[in-house]
Amino acid sequence: MSSNLFWFVAIYLAVSITIGLVAALRVHSASDYITAGRRLPVYVVFAAVFATWFGAETVLGISATFVREGAAGLISDPFGASLCLVLVGLFFARPLYRMGLLTIGDFYRQRYDRPVELIASVCIALSYLGWVSAQVTALGLVFNVLSDGAISREWGMVIGASVVLVYTLFGGMWSVAVTTFVQMIVIVLGLIYIAWLVSGMTGGVAPVLSHAAAAGKLDLLPKVTPADLIGFVAALATMGLGSIPQQDVFQRVNASRTENTAVYGTILGGAAYFLFAAVPLFLVYAATLVDPKLVSDLLEKDSQLILPTFIVTHLPLGAQIVFYGALLSVIMSTASGTLLAPSVTIAENVLKGQFRTLTDRQFLWLTRAVVVCFALLVTAYSLYTEATIHKMVENAYKITLVAAFVPLAAGVYWRRATRQGALAASLGGLVTWIAMEIAWADAMVPPQFAGLLAAIAGMVAGSLLPQRYGARA
Repeated sequence: MSSNLFWFVAIYLAVSITIGLVAALRVHSASDYITAGRRLPVYVVFAAVFATWFGAETVLGISATFVREGAAGLISDPFGASLCLVLVGLFFARPLYRMGLLTIGDFYRQRYDRPVELIASVCIALSYLGWVSAQVTALGLVFNVLSDGAISREWGMVIGASVVLVYTLFGGMWSVAVTTFVQMIVIVLGLIYIAWLVSGMTGGVAPVLSHAAAAGKLDLLPKVTPADLIGFVAALATMGLGSIPQQDVFQRVNASRTENTAVYGTILGGAAYFLFAAVPLFLVYAATLVDPKLVSDLLEKDSQLILPTFIVTHLPLGAQIVFYGALLSVIMSTASGTLLAPSVTIAENVLKGQFRTLTDRQFLWLTRAVVVCFALLVTAYSLYTEATIHKMVENAYKITLVAAFVPLAAGVYWRRATRQGALAASLGGLVTWIAMEIAWADAMVPPQFAGLLAAIAGMVAGSLLPQRYGARA
């Protein structure tokens, strides 16, 4: 491993922190910190959506899953993830933007009441534990590879989390927006350049696609059996619907300059994510043609190491610098956005209500304190979990699928949705999902899908039956 590569990474991290801290100078209120003053133009919203979702799981996680399971293992991400962003742009961006909310949790309070807000907000915040941890885990892996083992994965996680924490802590959404815009440029140009180099090693793109098709890696649709069809729909819904009631998605919508900006920025970001997610898949499968022994060995050890190891062992130093610059951009852009989102939700929708009076400045510092606490929690979780990066992200959305999606969708589009229905949906979905995870995790109907069905039934029944919990909303 070249020391030049390591020092480039160190310089890149320093530049990223500097950009984030300069952007922090624009933070003068809680609104600036959380929504960037609702002043972001469409190209920044597009970049923020794309760069936040194009994370470690896209480059390292789903690419490793593709080698093992083929396209059938990618239903939740990138297919479900892209579907989520398009659905948000088409059906949720306008009505939510018009409400002028600070967080997505505020919707549940305004549409229903405080208890519904608390349940939904806690579930939304908890869902980020796996997603942010996936980015921290990836940072640990990168530092371990770059230092040739001199920095352990554990210390790499601590270093990476600290870097992201610094500029997110002070700059909030302004730092996230500005850094992700710069990082998106590095991601796109860097990975296109790497793909061009690698395609020269395989004789072009066509041989890679042909080999993948012959190996059955491009087979997407499930077998026509009840179990396979239900599993397919459940995987698509887990991220396609479960990630809609998320603060990071809402923050980009809400930080937009206009509602049209919110709509187009989100849809374009989702489309770009879907298309560009193919690049890491091409790179990792090309590695199986160029160096099948390397891929075979790492499949048994840790398939997430295939792509970074292949780059280091088969490409020149300049290409390695470009790749790791793009990879760090990928991880940090996602980590900063997903660290800020749950922290804001906890501060605004869980803690703020415990104080009788709270000035704007006090709330700003409360939010920053939560950012620090959540960063510590995520780092601790990352150090002790054994789940893969892809699995951590996939699992993150199960809780919001069963507890938060139905009250959101019904609250926006069904006038008869009530507080009682929202509570029945959230609690019914959670209880069903948890009970099945404990007792029937391998049932034909996946636990999170059963929870979604229970939430729908709870919303309908709870809203149409005589109201025993408050007045109809």
